[in-house]
Amino acid sequence: MPGATARSNHGPAAGLLGDGSLPAAQSAPASGGRIPISRKRIRVSQFPAFTHVAVTVSDLPTSVAWYRRLLDADPVLDEDTGPFHHVVFALDGAMLLGLHHHAAAAGDTGSAARRFDERQMGLDHVAFACADRDELAKWAGRLDELGVAHGGIVDAPYGSGLSFRDPDNIALEFFAPPA
Repeated sequence: MPGATARSNHGPAAGLLGDGSLPAAQSAPASGGRIPISRKRIRVSQFPAFTHVAVTVSDLPTSVAWYRRLLDADPVLDEDTGPFHHVVFALDGAMLLGLHHHAAAAGDTGSAARRFDERQMGLDHVAFACADRDELAKWAGRLDELGVAHGGIVDAPYGSGLSFRDPDNIALEFFAPPA
């Protein structure tokens, strides 16, 4: 990934506590610094979980090969619908990861030519769940084996993360809850 940089994707609501609740945030300090996390817990909504995440890619064959290496798995679906072509990978926990390429974007030299930037409206990053920090360390080793640049494991009160980017610069992260 020439020119790619990894960054931390952490935010105050990034991790659930062991009982399925989130730490409750207090108001931001007047200095504009980090929002302190309270020890008080709040209950999490019973809203349905995500079933899949689909990201738009600029070069489907390149992205499929990259994700195939990262996931060490073959896609479960490869379908060209006309308006878009998508390839889908099955992840643990019945979660699906889709790679989409839109026909209209193929010859577009405007928006399709721009690299992903989480500072623009829309997606910030996609995080994959890890059981603990030891699993993060294993993924750091795997990324090193694959030659994928990453930001190293970053520890925070709400958990630990390992940030990296795909060929379109889409921000990805492995995330583990606090110990």
